Amino acid sequence: MRLDRRDVLAGIAAMFGTAVFAPIARAASAQMTPISDGPPSTPVFTAQQRALMSALSDRIMPTTDTPGAIAAGVPEFIEKMLADWAVPDERKVIVAGLDAIEARSQADFQIAAVNATPEQQDALITLAMEDKIPDGLSFFTKFRQLVITGYFTSEIGITQERDYLPVPGRYDGAYPYSPGTKVFSS
Repeated sequence: MRLDRRDVLAGIAAMFGTAVFAPIARAASAQMTPISDGPPSTPVFTAQQRALMSALSDRIMPTTDTPGAIAAGVPEFIEKMLADWAVPDERKVIVAGLDAIEARSQADFQIAAVNATPEQQDALITLAMEDKIPDGLSFFTKFRQLVITGYFTSEIGITQERDYLPVPGRYDGAYPYSPGTKVFSS
């Protein structure tokens, strides 16, 4: 059975509910236009912004006992979603957020955010999450949705982060679950 990214996107959109970032909802609900795995139709980021976006993706979904955002292709997914499924105003919040994080890194650490230590990058993400940089909370909420969606719609996210059962067995309403047990995807 082949994994259908559109079906997984629809599930992710349902998980986020009404607060889902519009490009994710648009891609999940599209009936005719395929979500291609190719490159974005147009570049969204400068080289520096792309590097920072990749680094921050990896801080939100790091490599642990399973591969992280970089291995799952999350940065490519984010640029593809913004290029092909977002309108200009929706792209602006992500680009402006990256620029605000860069400016804050320069002010606080006198270093490019992409070259900051993981702890410094975490501090910058926290500042965005706490809305202590311009439009930080809006950026953080949308960016985190893109990272989570990109990760859990990737082959790595579906098959390694979760237990993938291409042909589910019988229903077992009393299946033993304990914290740390992977959830199933199908």
